Amino acid sequence: MSSATVLDSIIEGVREDVAAREAIVSLAEVKAAAEAAPAPLNVLAALRAPGIAVIAEVKRASPSRGQLANIADPAELARAYESGGARVISVLTEERRFHGSLADLDAVRAAVRIPVLRKDFIVRPYQIHEARAHGADMLLLIVAALEQPALESMLERTESLGMTALVEVHTEEEADRALQAGAKVIGVNARNLKTLEVDRDCFARIAPGLPSDTIRVAESGVRGTGDLLAYAGAGADAVLVGEGLVTSGDPRSAVADLVTAGAHPSCPKPAR
Repeated sequence: MSSATVLDSIIEGVREDVAAREAIVSLAEVKAAAEAAPAPLNVLAALRAPGIAVIAEVKRASPSRGQLANIADPAELARAYESGGARVISVLTEERRFHGSLADLDAVRAAVRIPVLRKDFIVRPYQIHEARAHGADMLLLIVAALEQPALESMLERTESLGMTALVEVHTEEEADRALQAGAKVIGVNARNLKTLEVDRDCFARIAPGLPSDTIRVAESGVRGTGDLLAYAGAGADAVLVGEGLVTSGDPRSAVADLVTAGAHPSCPKPAR
């Protein structure tokens, strides 16, 4: 198994955890709960509104950095993000490496009125219905984690439940696969999930090749307003920020600073 990547290792654990949950709550039960959940919010409208949208993340830990923050009350953090002007709240629900949970998703969904993204390693249809059952409006699909037929069927299923997919890529080839699958929102992650190495030029390389009607999200590497402006200049419609907020000491102000920078008349606007 020496050739196994970090991503392979994470997915192996995710598959085990999903199987354990499905043994307790069946797919049929999760589907019924998803159908009974309140209708999802309009994520595309939130991301297309004027200015650079900030997707603020509830993130306790990561494989690359270990423990980041002791978040005793994810609902309180989410409310701080919302009051700072975040357009979407991202919630990590992967347990082993990111120390997240579906309980975090429940708490955040109940606390805010803006769209909520379930950020996890989605490899089974069960997880898509599970996300909707727990109130997610948006779902992360990672191209590197899915073969093309699976990516296409997962995207179709996500949209059939009224959710929006954030389709994550790290290379031009993955971006082509995302577009082929029909992705409307593409996130470019500067971090290679197979090695955890960061390539900050990744977004600037990939974004110009995306169609103008694609919503382009820059993921990883936003520590402050300078990073947001650089991504905006390269064509970002939105930035996803986690570590830079949870380690800031004042998450509401940290979000507000980014939102203000992204709304400033001098902020570069993507050509449409």
